Amino acid sequence: MTGGLVGIALVSLGMVLTPGPNMIYLVSRSIGQGRRAGLISLMGVFLGFSTYLTATCLGLTAVFAYVPAAYTALKLAGAAYLIWLAWNAVRPGGASAFEPRELPAERPRRLFAMGLLTCLLNPKIAILYLSLLPQFIDPALGHVLLQSLALGSVQILIGTLVNAVFVLTAAGLAAFLARRPVWMRVQRYVTGTVLGVFAVNMATDRSKALAGA
Repeated sequence: MTGGLVGIALVSLGMVLTPGPNMIYLVSRSIGQGRRAGLISLMGVFLGFSTYLTATCLGLTAVFAYVPAAYTALKLAGAAYLIWLAWNAVRPGGASAFEPRELPAERPRRLFAMGLLTCLLNPKIAILYLSLLPQFIDPALGHVLLQSLALGSVQILIGTLVNAVFVLTAAGLAAFLARRPVWMRVQRYVTGTVLGVFAVNMATDRSKALAGA
């Protein structure tokens, strides 16, 4: 079991260090409304991961394998959401995600909900758990459900801690970019492009979940 925990910890670290929708949203919110807002949003992301993990461990995400329409619908909804984020980044008069600016102060409940939505609209998380966790489970040890929860909890813990570091250091990065206007514009279009690529990849990806993969 120890080997499985170490293995999934290394995989999880590599995943969270790769920029994705959750990271981009959290950094943007932290700069726009402060660290507290970013951390509240991170709590929503945490719940999203926990929801997918619980569903996977109970076998519910297998529905994506047997009801393709359910996976397709959620995937397209996630792609549409990313397109909206990308447009806000590159539209005329738009601003960089790292550019300090006044934003309408969202209440904690809405911040939490937006973080949760960002996470839940990426069904690849469910597929990730469904295909990754079995690789580190040792049936000989028994308690497969408990092993799955333990392994998934390691992934969630690492993802949460690393994203918290991004939230807490976002302001420093924003200040760095503010002194370099050209970099600010470049970052804005790079962010929009990255989000757009995520959206296209999500919408066109033909992979399917396979139970026990």
